[in-house]
Amino acid sequence: MAEFEVCQLEGMRWVQISIDDETVRAESGALSYMMGEIQMSAHLPSVGSAVKAMMSHQALVRPTYTGTGKIHLESSLHGYHLFDLDGESWILEKGAYWASDEGVQLGLHRERVWTSMWTGEGLIDYRTRVSGKGRVVLNAPGPVEEITLDDERLVAEGTYVIARTEGIDYRYRRPTTFLQSFISGESRVRDYQGTGRALVCWTPYWNEYIMRRMEPR
Repeated sequence: MAEFEVCQLEGMRWVQISIDDETVRAESGALSYMMGEIQMSAHLPSVGSAVKAMMSHQALVRPTYTGTGKIHLESSLHGYHLFDLDGESWILEKGAYWASDEGVQLGLHRERVWTSMWTGEGLIDYRTRVSGKGRVVLNAPGPVEEITLDDERLVAEGTYVIARTEGIDYRYRRPTTFLQSFISGESRVRDYQGTGRALVCWTPYWNEYIMRRMEPR
């Protein structure tokens, strides 16, 4: 299996992948440089997949890298989280996918129309689904914590949940009555219910937070 490592220098982080006659996949445009006998390949998706990707602002093509050597992906103020799939399926927040083993299959998951409309995504909102076996790398603004739900509810005010297993249902709703929501200032929250696991990132790295605050509004 390919080796994935999160490296850090001067407050920047990046992912280094070592492969030995193996294949890995990465997000479109993620490559920084590679060393060794490695062949990069990119294949056009089917018409249906291409339309879904364009409508949901997902990458059309995620290239593969095959051979022996080292692959360095682009550095960022963001963090990266590694986890292993063992036959289950995970639904990823937009922008969370970064890289994965060859044994990991990528697909699309469509959220409910009502949820998509309330979150501002329009009538159609597709998310990346990963399934199969192998290692997955997620792009995250800070340290990631795994939470297990056993027929329980997790409520978050914002996109703190960057990945969830398919057993967890996602809706966008008021946390309480209309009047109490208005008074509390929490008009809408992201509601996750069911049985499964969720990966959450509550706090960004300090330099990532400063860069966000400096962005023009």
